[in-house]
Amino acid sequence: MPAIPSQNPSGGALAPFRYPAFRAIWTANLFSNIGSMIQSVGAAWLMTELTTSHLLVALVQASATIPILLLGMFAGAIADNYDRRRVMLAAQSGMLVVSAVLAVLSYTDNIGPWSLLALTLMVGMGTALNGPAWQASVRLQVAHADLPQAISLNAISFNLARSVGPALGGILISLWDTSLAFALNAVSYIGMIAVLAMWRPESLPPMREPMLGAIGRGIRFCASSSPIRKVLLRGLAMGLGAAGLQALMPSVARDMLKGSELDYGLMLGGFGIGSIVTALWISRLRRRLGSETVVTAATLIFASAQVLMASATNMPMAVVAAFMGGMGWASAMTSLNVAMQLRSPEDILGRCLSIYQAVTFGGMALGAWAWGTVADVAGLPTALHAAALWLAASLALHFFAPMPTREEGRLDVVPESRP
Repeated sequence: MPAIPSQNPSGGALAPFRYPAFRAIWTANLFSNIGSMIQSVGAAWLMTELTTSHLLVALVQASATIPILLLGMFAGAIADNYDRRRVMLAAQSGMLVVSAVLAVLSYTDNIGPWSLLALTLMVGMGTALNGPAWQASVRLQVAHADLPQAISLNAISFNLARSVGPALGGILISLWDTSLAFALNAVSYIGMIAVLAMWRPESLPPMREPMLGAIGRGIRFCASSSPIRKVLLRGLAMGLGAAGLQALMPSVARDMLKGSELDYGLMLGGFGIGSIVTALWISRLRRRLGSETVVTAATLIFASAQVLMASATNMPMAVVAAFMGGMGWASAMTSLNVAMQLRSPEDILGRCLSIYQAVTFGGMALGAWAWGTVADVAGLPTALHAAALWLAASLALHFFAPMPTREEGRLDVVPESRP
């Protein structure tokens, strides 16, 4: 593939599609994300059939994010110490195998709550390994000037899958059973594996460091950088509070609204559509108003979505609440990710992104456990109101840890050539 110039004027929101590598990986990733969303619907709904515990239902999401917390920094060091393309190939292949096993066990009715959690935990391990290498590789796909747009387009890919995948998953499960969802996810990895196998980025060989030393270097940089500390704190607060809506949505569909797996898929679809609509214009809004204004507004929107969801008495209300949640989530996460990438050095980018992921998704895992426990003790509306209250309280960070200003801590020095 042709070399990417180090500096190009940004060509707008769709400029990254000019690059063949980005275009191919984005397309393959879209289908892989659709498969992942179909599987997530299948796993969450299967758990509602295996148990009545709100906590176990919430832990389905936590099992996918806990590995990011526990293994994320090791994954970041691996992404910086080894060929990122090979790291992604290994992770994608591993997730394919685990999803295939999950499909077989589900089809033969040999799965229970704890084995389901264990297998989703293994998929989460693959996600943890893949994440830092994949996010860091975006710099190998586009010019530096188009990096924010590429990050937004990757968010659109995920949220487009989130709008289509859940509804599709709900239909497939209702027509067959959850084993079909798991099997389709296994197949969806094949396209990404094929694209990665053909991609040959021209990059400098990584400089190997001892694993613990490499992790320590990344931690020291993030701890010493005031702008990055602010981003990490905001990510933790948002992840913990946002977990209430996302982890409890299956229970809301089943217990509050007496809905089916298709209704749950429609709620997730509303979340995804809200994210897509937002991701299309959030970069422009962030340039005009600044990251702090966007993240503050996103937090308020998400908290309002949780309050509305707690009061939902019918499916249209729940879908609207999910749509609002998707808007808040995409606004906050895209802004945090861009802020992190633009302030992280290339040679430790994987480690910096893994620390960000560990903090943010670790907050989500902790939130899923906390709000699931509250739901079991005090009910779903109380848990959703508590999560909204946490997000409202986190707005105090506007005064103690505001998002970095446009030029604060920004790194604009990039390598001279890119694949």
